Amino acid sequence: MACSGSSVTGDSGAVVDTAGDVPTPWADAVVASELGEGSGHGADLLPGVVLGPPSSAAGGGSLDVVSLGREGWIVVELVDWPAVDGPGDDLAVFENPFPGWTEAGVVEVSLDGETWSAFPCDTASGEGCAGFTPTNSTLDEGDPSTWGGDTFDLGDVGLSEARFVRITDAGVADYAGIGGGFDLDAVGVMSELPR
Repeated sequence: MACSGSSVTGDSGAVVDTAGDVPTPWADAVVASELGEGSGHGADLLPGVVLGPPSSAAGGGSLDVVSLGREGWIVVELVDWPAVDGPGDDLAVFENPFPGWTEAGVVEVSLDGETWSAFPCDTASGEGCAGFTPTNSTLDEGDPSTWGGDTFDLGDVGLSEARFVRITDAGVADYAGIGGGFDLDAVGVMSELPR
């Protein structure tokens, strides 16, 4: 393993956040990504730009994100705090939507990183997609009801637990030729830490 700052690169190439011994509800590793046409913003800041809490919590519309580009995708791993199906929603995905400016993302979850279950995403209404709900500027890490972001219930796709999350740009945004696609800020686990 190669160490760099507060992260570790394992033999698989995944980069894991190791800053602190206490589990946090935020994604810990970027396992893989393939950025699409029009991407680039924030790519040089991977993986750190998408690990930890959402930057947009400081006050809506952060540019501290990675733009996936048209149909680009990224897989993050929940190393120390998996999402577990419980009452209500279990997972939150944070983009940086501005009023009238949304970019839809399709969210898939997996326990093993091989078999995926996708949340049905209606890009017209935003139902089941990521990229439509802003992050709250008063986010309290210990209280998921304060987070904002787009939330997902593992029970909706028949999973009891997920350790991997894949977000794919839906490929429908076209803002007069401005590229970028879905802008990932963070992924958070809303369910309690398993005992």
